[in-house]
Amino acid sequence: MKYRTLGRTGLKISEIGFGAWGIGAVMWKGAKDDESLQALNTAIDEGVNFLDTALVYGNGHSEQLVGEVVRARSERIYVATKVPPKNRIWPARGSLEEVFPSDYIVVCVETSLRNLGLERIDLLQLHTWNPEWLKQDEWFETLTELRQQGKMAYFGVSINDHQPDSALELVRSGKIDTVQVIHNIFDQSPEDELFSACLEHSVGVIVRVPFDEGSLTGKITPQTIFPKGDWRHAYFKGDRKRQVHERAKVIESLLGEESNSLPDLALRFCLQPNAVSTVIPGMRSVKHVLANTSASEKPRLSNTMIESLRKHRWVRNFYPEV
Repeated sequence: MKYRTLGRTGLKISEIGFGAWGIGAVMWKGAKDDESLQALNTAIDEGVNFLDTALVYGNGHSEQLVGEVVRARSERIYVATKVPPKNRIWPARGSLEEVFPSDYIVVCVETSLRNLGLERIDLLQLHTWNPEWLKQDEWFETLTELRQQGKMAYFGVSINDHQPDSALELVRSGKIDTVQVIHNIFDQSPEDELFSACLEHSVGVIVRVPFDEGSLTGKITPQTIFPKGDWRHAYFKGDRKRQVHERAKVIESLLGEESNSLPDLALRFCLQPNAVSTVIPGMRSVKHVLANTSASEKPRLSNTMIESLRKHRWVRNFYPEV
């Protein structure tokens, strides 16, 4: 496993982190705790030292599993979690008072600390962002006070789906340590301006959704059936499974000496930019952990491959508004 610096924090974190949404076992159906715990422990065995969870993942269940594993390990593991919007609306909608009032942020942090069973959160993130909130100081003052109290070490934001430019002014303000953003072969928009701004201002970058919720694993076909209650029914509704299947098949034609699988190619594409600190694929099985962590052991993709992948940029938004 290779390691990169998480922006101005100076933390050395694994290039491949552990995305812990799926192990919350609510919106992603089929997750089993024993398998999730095995996956977490295997990831750490393979050198992963950055785990990303959230209070809303399984209503705290993901945090509880992450905390159970971290407390039992001797390695230094960095835990990131998130404060959900109070109105539970994604992407951001509403005033700061409706979404992240100060007393609510404090309650969420205390709840996450109890779920994790830890004294301090390494990285706390607001789980959505509206650039209008930068005009107000309450959120920043609250997070700063929590840091001074030792409740967390660093803070950042998780940027709205497919809206990387919405955090540009925030990055340039110097008020945050990290951003979490969607970046993959289909959504290359963070490379337009966000990544360069993060490099300039020493803001760490956490890349989420490297597989486009499964599209870029090559496993989604028009015949794919998701378990009952799985949120991907909405993401891949209508004709979308056929669309992603056809696009993935074209990308698979690039496989060969440089990369022998679509997931490997997808992860290494995300790791290519210097601004990226870590990529956090969701991992619910040991098999997926071993496959994903191996991407860090390989060299960077050639310029020829990157240029070929750039042609597969696909501007669209499948996420349902909640």
